[in-house]
Amino acid sequence: MATAATDPTLAVFKPASCDGCQLTLLNCEDELLTLADRLAIAHFPEASSATAPGPYDIALVEGSVTTSADAERIRAIRAGARHLITLGACATSGGIQALRNFADVDGYRRTVYARPDCITTLATSAPVAEHVRVDFELRGCPIDRGQLLEVLTAFLTGRKPDIPNHSVCFACKRRGTVCVTVAHGTPCLGPVTHAGCGAICPAYGRGCYGCFGPKPDSRLPVLIPLLRRDGMDALARERFQRTFTAAAFAEEGEP
Repeated sequence: MATAATDPTLAVFKPASCDGCQLTLLNCEDELLTLADRLAIAHFPEASSATAPGPYDIALVEGSVTTSADAERIRAIRAGARHLITLGACATSGGIQALRNFADVDGYRRTVYARPDCITTLATSAPVAEHVRVDFELRGCPIDRGQLLEVLTAFLTGRKPDIPNHSVCFACKRRGTVCVTVAHGTPCLGPVTHAGCGAICPAYGRGCYGCFGPKPDSRLPVLIPLLRRDGMDALARERFQRTFTAAAFAEEGEP
């Protein structure tokens, strides 16, 4: 681990999430050791109990904002970080827990908890960018290790991260995967989803579930007739879209 006083500092934080994206960072292993020679890992509870005070050059945040305490904490993290990078579906779109955004949160609280009066929560699970300025969003559930290393390297060298903006369909073509929708009528969100996973699900005959979130130029209404053709009614389509990035996909009218 780097120790020079002039080394850039890295801090990793976690509001509401499963830790999967932090584990992706730990699983970089040899690459992480190389990065550790370029920066000082100042705060990373998943990896070490040792911590150093901020401000930090780079703050990585995994997880969504679900409580008032989360919101206050993310503002403090933003104030103490030169660059703030959000990791994964939770931090970039609210995650699976954003399913609560479409339901009665108070009803859940009364049903699940023996002492609902002890539970404080916001009405929604929100991405970090809804609360503070974010310098870069890295999508996925979990994130891709190669993309993570590219983003960290880019910020350390002062350049823009080279993260592709094409769809999962493009990734399928690159690996020679037959389209599951065309060949088998399998519902798939690949045409409207960010690439980054390597098109794993279609490679094994499953449709894409959209875990890397929608592309900014996604035309979901154009995909809806295909989902309908493949046997999905309105409720099935709603459930299909509201999984890893529950609040990100939305039908804006059907053509």
